[in-house]
Amino acid sequence: MVNYAVKNWQGENVSEASLELKVAKEETANHIVHRALVRQMTNARQGTASSKTRAEVRGGGRKPWRQKGTGRARAGSTRSPLWRGGGVIFGPKPRDFNLKMNRKERRLALRTALVKRLEDAVIVENFSEQITRPKTKEMISAFERWGIDPQTKILMILSDISDNIHLSSRNISNVKMLRANGLNIYDLLNANKIVITADALAQIQEVYSD
Repeated sequence: MVNYAVKNWQGENVSEASLELKVAKEETANHIVHRALVRQMTNARQGTASSKTRAEVRGGGRKPWRQKGTGRARAGSTRSPLWRGGGVIFGPKPRDFNLKMNRKERRLALRTALVKRLEDAVIVENFSEQITRPKTKEMISAFERWGIDPQTKILMILSDISDNIHLSSRNISNVKMLRANGLNIYDLLNANKIVITADALAQIQEVYSD
């Protein structure tokens, strides 16, 4: 179990929160996190790229000239891959890029990445009541009070995303928000700084403890 300082809206340390999650062994941690990251990025590929072979290109059914006597190379179709407008040799076809990974391994990788990234995280009190109306400037000021450069990539993990918080953050291009029960490897590793509310940390403990 590790204790973390909890900041209030003004940036002052007011309490502590704890988190205890089962993580991978030190010698295998990097490997399992890397596998989970590759799986997520690979599974995001659509796999819809497609090109037509000479059999699928329209036309080309008539022999362009007779077999002998013209002095030119013999040709049976104008849709040969050697011709302009012809088919494609070994071009891409729709395929499934999905990689499999056991559910227990995926959750172990997620817990391992999360605990490792908590070194760059700031735990704060629930601040939904502090933002009474959408105001981007208030959100930027809060980041600065928490010791976070608003220009860096920031991941906000909340138990519930209120409309005011969403509207106050959506104009900040480098900020991304996730619910505590919907974490993923890529966003955890991609962010420079992570903001987690105390409520979200408790929810993470409940959802990902197994």
